[in-house]
Amino acid sequence: MAEHLEISDDLIAVRHHLHQYPELGFKEYETTKFLRDQLTSHGIEVLETPLETGLVAEIKGEKPGPRVVLRADIDGLPIHEHSGLPFSSKNPGVMHGCGHDIHMTGLLAAAFWLFEHRERIQGTAVILFQPAEETGRGARHVIETGALGKVDALIGTHNTPDHKPGEIAVSWDPMMAGCVSFAVTFHADGTHAGHPDCGTGPIEALASTILSLQTIVSRNISPLHPVVLSITEIHGGDVWNVIPDTAGFLGTVRYFHKDDHKLVVSRFRQVVESTAAAYDITVDIKWDELGAPLVSDAALIGPVAEDLPGYATPVSVITSMGGEDFADFQQLGPLVFASVGSNGRPGHRSIHNPEFVAFDEAIKPTAEFLVNALLRVESELQK
Repeated sequence: MAEHLEISDDLIAVRHHLHQYPELGFKEYETTKFLRDQLTSHGIEVLETPLETGLVAEIKGEKPGPRVVLRADIDGLPIHEHSGLPFSSKNPGVMHGCGHDIHMTGLLAAAFWLFEHRERIQGTAVILFQPAEETGRGARHVIETGALGKVDALIGTHNTPDHKPGEIAVSWDPMMAGCVSFAVTFHADGTHAGHPDCGTGPIEALASTILSLQTIVSRNISPLHPVVLSITEIHGGDVWNVIPDTAGFLGTVRYFHKDDHKLVVSRFRQVVESTAAAYDITVDIKWDELGAPLVSDAALIGPVAEDLPGYATPVSVITSMGGEDFADFQQLGPLVFASVGSNGRPGHRSIHNPEFVAFDEAIKPTAEFLVNALLRVESELQK
């Protein structure tokens, strides 16, 4: 039997408050204080951890069993909001443009229900409000600090405006891509623009490299395997009559298969380093792996999926090339993840858009997934 939760007006007000006061990654001090107050006012124990922002709480059940984490991310984005919502951001230039306010409120609702029904918990429900997901480093930071301790499984969600509230998607296949950020800087001898023979300018090397990098996917990766390599920023030079001594670019790679990632890394370095050598300059490459592809544990997601029709409308996953650092938690234990509908209306804006809107109605299915998945995962882990 699926559990159904009621979302009170107080919880709706909580969501509106969180939406109005977003904070950027690793700066979520007021958000953390607000969440802590919400939990402690309901009698839930917040643990002391090394985290400066974000927090970990525990709800111990009346029966022994595993420690299972329920996670919500808490940071906003550096976007000036134009959603038109009556509870739009009051922090200029910062917006919950990815729906993390829905995630937080859904986890609070789940935590309140679990605390009132501790007899249903077989073990310990660990409540994680994670900082800095949008930086790609928040989950890694939680892991490195040891804030969670030993855990047996982790459960998370992300809203998707492509589905309606009440619709939930889970999958055995990768749901979100592995994510890499890269930075390339060429070092050369700068010179007067009228005397290019007196230097080894980096601009030509930069341009040739960018064009060559686009062949990595088109000529090396199977067309049946989605891979994206995007150059997103170019820099070099300050004035019109000087050939600079440095130039560079930034970008990202997104992938679903580890072998594809290995191939892209190898070819990327070959292209960049050989092009720099051809122009008789040097180059620095920074390759930052921000997260692996997000895949739910095959043994756990099946039973969780079987329960879905009892409290939601199951829908197919819309695979995303966006990254989700929840994938990093697979270092600690098996993962269960769901996409929860948050809009679904024609013409809706996607996440990370100034006009993005997630509806309050997404809170209830978020909370119900967390509760029902927790109860099912606890049961499965003890078989």
